[in-house]
Parts: sequence; structure tokens; C-alpha cells
Amino acid sequence: MSKFFRDCMRQMRSRDPQEMEDGFHGLAPRAAEYVPELIEAFEQERADSGLRCWLLELLGEARSEAALAVFREQLYGDDDSLRFWAVSGLRKLDTRDSRRELWQARCNGRID
Repeated sequence: MSKFFRDCMRQMRSRDPQEMEDGFHGLAPRAAEYVPELIEAFEQERADSGLRCWLLELLGEARSEAALAVFREQLYGDDDSLRFWAVSGLRKLDTRDSRRELWQARCNGRID
């Protein structure tokens, strides 16, 4: 894991709102470089739902098919905020598989 990624994650976990935003916005343009790290951080984070949403949002910005399984899992989860970012990520991914997931979720009544 790179120092840059660790520093951004440290900032995103800060109690200082500006530092949190700085970490997120520092990582956002480079999210595609850190997809495995973002997935791992998302899977390990259980306490901070806001941070989990941010991590899912960053995965959406990365537009990587490697995140498809994460999006799929959250699409059918109970957390509406995570579902929102999963839908957003699947739309941004815009692959045949991601469109199929969105279609199935609509058919199953999980999303509008």
C-alpha cells in the first residue's frame, strides 16, 4: 500500500471535517490506481458508515470492473446509503454486466 493512499485514508478517518474532505478529494482523481486497496478498505471498515459510502463512491469513480462484486453485494444489502452508491457505481461502470445487475435489481424491486 502506498504512502499516498495511507495518508488519504488517515485523513478520511480524521475528526476534522476539512481534513476528511481533503483526503477524499485527494484520492478521488486517482481512485482507479487504488481499486484493490479501496475494496480492501471497504471490506474491512464496519464502524463508520460515512466512510464506507465514501469508499464506495471512490470505487464508482474508478470505473473498474473489479468492483462489480462489491457493487452487487451492496445493491442487495439493507443500507440505503450504500445501495445508492452501488447504483451510482454500476451506472458509471456502464458495462453489460453492470447494466444487467441494474436491470435485475429493478425487476426485483430493489431500486426504482
